[in-house]
Amino acid sequence: MRKSSLLLLLFILTIPAFSQTIVSDNFNAEMAGKFDHTAEIAIIPEPVSLVKTEGHFVLPANVVIHSAAIPELKQVVSFLQERLSTPTGSFVSNISDTKGPATIKLILNDKSNAAIGNEGYTLIVTPSLITIKANKAAGLFYGAQSLIQLFPKEIEAKELVENVEWAAPCVEVTDYPRVGWRGLMFDCARHFFTKAEVKQYIDAMVRYKYNLLHWHLTDDEGWRIEIKGMPKLTEVGAWNVKKVGEFGIFSPPEADEPRTYGGFYTQEDIKEIVQYAKNRFVDILPEVDVPGHSLAIIASYPELSCTEGAENYRVRSGERIMDWSKGAPPIALIDNTLCPANEKVYGFLDTVITQVAQLFPFEYIHMGGDEAPINFWQKSDAIKALMKSENLKDMHQVQGYFEKRVQKIVESKGKKFMGWDEILNGDMPPSAAVMSWRGVKNGVDASKKKHEVVMSPSTYAYLDYMQADPITEPKVYASLRLSKSYEFDPLPYGSDAKYIKGGQANLWTEQVYNIRQAEYMTWPRGFAISESLWSPLEKKNWKTFFPKVEQHFKRLDIAETKYAPSVYDPIFSVSRSADRQLMIELSSEVEGLDIYYSFDNSFPDRFYPKYTEKLTPPKDATMLKVITYKGKDPVGRIMNMPIEELNRRAGRR
Repeated sequence: MRKSSLLLLLFILTIPAFSQTIVSDNFNAEMAGKFDHTAEIAIIPEPVSLVKTEGHFVLPANVVIHSAAIPELKQVVSFLQERLSTPTGSFVSNISDTKGPATIKLILNDKSNAAIGNEGYTLIVTPSLITIKANKAAGLFYGAQSLIQLFPKEIEAKELVENVEWAAPCVEVTDYPRVGWRGLMFDCARHFFTKAEVKQYIDAMVRYKYNLLHWHLTDDEGWRIEIKGMPKLTEVGAWNVKKVGEFGIFSPPEADEPRTYGGFYTQEDIKEIVQYAKNRFVDILPEVDVPGHSLAIIASYPELSCTEGAENYRVRSGERIMDWSKGAPPIALIDNTLCPANEKVYGFLDTVITQVAQLFPFEYIHMGGDEAPINFWQKSDAIKALMKSENLKDMHQVQGYFEKRVQKIVESKGKKFMGWDEILNGDMPPSAAVMSWRGVKNGVDASKKKHEVVMSPSTYAYLDYMQADPITEPKVYASLRLSKSYEFDPLPYGSDAKYIKGGQANLWTEQVYNIRQAEYMTWPRGFAISESLWSPLEKKNWKTFFPKVEQHFKRLDIAETKYAPSVYDPIFSVSRSADRQLMIELSSEVEGLDIYYSFDNSFPDRFYPKYTEKLTPPKDATMLKVITYKGKDPVGRIMNMPIEELNRRAGRR
């Protein structure tokens, strides 16, 4: 190089912006054109503050992570090592000597940064260094989650990926959660999920900064916890007859059908999962659902029932046991409740709660309390005697009597009692925490009565609900689209915010038979709930959120995690014209989609008629097939809608 050229280059490199760009692009002028800046930053949940700065950080072949040698940082380092090495091929080492060169610095603040609290972080990405700072290790962990989301989607791969520029945009992020309780409820009672699958679910949820797994462990279909001294709970209560189809209307099992479907967690399994969660900054809230939803208990120990003949009961396999035609509470066809008038029940629960309290370090135990039918109690002489002796006026007070006694047992073990919002019907003391699921109002009211409240309203947060039209989804009695989930506000208007601990989404698994379907039901609605729980209210915006969701769909594809594309499915609305002709209106949850259709039973693509106005089916048509496109690319699923079904919805002539 000639001396004059060298001097010119040195002069140019003294210009900060120019030198930063040169370094960040690793002297590769072509790289700048390879970055899609519109899709480059798609962090879910949305950070409190994010400023994009000049340039990019390019992952080197040798990555050095600086962190203090303390146990609570081990998982943060392990997570980064695994994510940054497996797909990229980079060698990632960890040293505690802070004087040497570093690629990534994980720093616990010497002086607490009051703005970010215990779970917040600051993340600074420059062309040559990544720095994550936090007051606590949890904040570093969440900062690491955001960092990984800055790298290309292939960072989610479980194997080496070739020909990817492992670059992240330079940013300055300050971030912290809106609420402290950010949960997902996983029902492992209706269908048993293995220890490995529960860990898999935990790993998925922490990517989106959830910190609470509500573990539903007992119900009519199975008892999942080993309890020493109560062997029948797992010998009998953990097993039923395998059925597939539509849960709730299965034929009653025959006597000779094998009861081999199910399983349970040993106490060692539970300790292992609790530690696994703790390492990932997740608390586990155990739930033992009583006095209703207790058929697995009664099948194991019939003496805990009020009802004669309980010795003939069996763990439910999905057959109909409740009549909901008259609303709540349901009319029980068999008595699935524990007996509030039976002292043996409280001795049983004392044994169970003692061991649950020892297994789960979290400060709360959830004791259910929902959907308890009363029709068998109303006929029970023991219940009538209890009402007389305790001056109880109705069945709400009977359940209230039960809940108060259970609360005392829970508190005697050094834990806090929590139940579903039905417990409020029993005039519970303010020390009882409430999980509000029947809409928002019950949570608002509970907060005004100074109960601690977790908001999980079915209106926004029930992940078992159908995500699109019922013709494509597992049949459930209600629907919940992604855009509706995104409207969830854990701090609703009118509530006393100081009593709202946070919120969660609930995945009931009556119609969820395996972990792949659990993923399908959780994502992307789990994205929406995570952003509602973490991000400032003013940062929430559907029009900026959904493009991020689309980027995360690509990440889940790489990670081989299943998700629902239901948001792309068209919405059917039907009506009748003045002359009673069927009128079909199609719309979409997502802007910018084109809908193509056919009535001739062939499969439409973008060369078929495009929907522009209400449709009237041809006289003898039997099927409407539709598909959505974004430009030239199909994004929705082919939907087969029978004309007969549309006529039914519109009402007959």
